[in-house]
Amino acid sequence: MSQPGRNSAFTKGMLALGFVFLYAPILSLMVYSFNESRLVTVWSGFSVKWYGELFRDQQMMDAAWVSIQVAFWTAWASVVLGTMAAMVMTRFRHFPGKTLFGGLITAPLVMPEVITGLSILLLFVSIGPVIGIGGQRGMLTIWIAHVTFCMAFVTVVISSRLGELDRSLEEAAMDLGANRLKVFFVITLPIIAPALISGWLLAFTLSLDDLVIASFVSGPSSTTLPMKVFSSVRLGVSPKINALATLMIAAVSVAAVIGWWVMHREERKRQRDARLALQKG
Repeated sequence: MSQPGRNSAFTKGMLALGFVFLYAPILSLMVYSFNESRLVTVWSGFSVKWYGELFRDQQMMDAAWVSIQVAFWTAWASVVLGTMAAMVMTRFRHFPGKTLFGGLITAPLVMPEVITGLSILLLFVSIGPVIGIGGQRGMLTIWIAHVTFCMAFVTVVISSRLGELDRSLEEAAMDLGANRLKVFFVITLPIIAPALISGWLLAFTLSLDDLVIASFVSGPSSTTLPMKVFSSVRLGVSPKINALATLMIAAVSVAAVIGWWVMHREERKRQRDARLALQKG
């Protein structure tokens, strides 16, 4: 018979090994971003000069600004469209074409990004002159492609939260005279707010990280940060890339902590309101 203590130690050891495997390269990258040497694998002393070099690299800063703008607006559009799609999938139980609609919404989840990028590029080439894009590809085409890709992930996140929502709360509000629009903004939206925040952060991260799709639909004046980093790394890893990665990790970590804190506060508030409602009932 196996001993519980030995199994627990083995599980903890494997978990620790997994964390080391995942995060040791990231920690190494962050440490070497403060390396004085130009060689990224040889430590020669502490320095922050590569951060200064990074901010003086105008092309890198321009690419970062393009990526941040695209990711910001992609996240908002994906949350709005994803919420609408999730409402249709969870609130309208039966309608003609529901299976096809769900398949089209979730197709980007399983479709290779190369296929997605190529298909969107061909779409822009064929209908670009009709919608006013023509042969000019830039931030607008990247934004449209990223919304198409990220909306599927946001829809899945919000659909799962809507599926767990207690419909009796909405029905009670409508019994008291509230219309469906007011019920959505007063009852449904606050409850699913943590899912909306999670979907927003997920869409922002996916858009900021995308390289393949953006490579198909971008133009000469709309180079994104992953495209710039990829082209730079092909010529050799520069310590500036380590500095850039460290800043991105710090920014994502801060955003994740803020998102967790907001969701935790909302969840505690919801549980407190539920307890008060039960006590009054």
